[in-house]
Amino acid sequence: MFRFHKPLDIVTLFHKPALPASLRALALLKQASATAAETASGIHPTAEKNFRPRREQFELDVTEDPPTPDQLKLIMDYMGGGAVGAGKPGDLVQGARDRLDALRRLKEDGERFVRPVVVDWNNGKAVLGTNESAILKLLQQEPPHTPDNTP
Repeated sequence: MFRFHKPLDIVTLFHKPALPASLRALALLKQASATAAETASGIHPTAEKNFRPRREQFELDVTEDPPTPDQLKLIMDYMGGGAVGAGKPGDLVQGARDRLDALRRLKEDGERFVRPVVVDWNNGKAVLGTNESAILKLLQQEPPHTPDNTP
């Protein structure tokens, strides 16, 4: 019998290489991705003792581009609705007072988007990349149980 494999979850890092916090977030995400791959392949993970991934492998997408307006709307929803990371529009777009102002400012100048930001699109979570413990928490959350992800 054929079994259809679930595509990998996508985790995006909105990255700015000139920022030390962004470089730390990238290193953390790469380590977590490698650990998840080792765990999935049956190899004993070599990661830190305090990092125990409970999720499957994920595809790491690193971009230096700002998000599209639709992506920004989702990111604001993800940050505002979860316990993992709470954020305000001004946390994501410099000087933004509210959601509409954040969208307007992003359209005017994409460089106003504050990086780093980590987004787990499949599980609807986003955190500021300056908070390493929030990134770990986001990565350690188990995906919701569905018939597609049963063993």
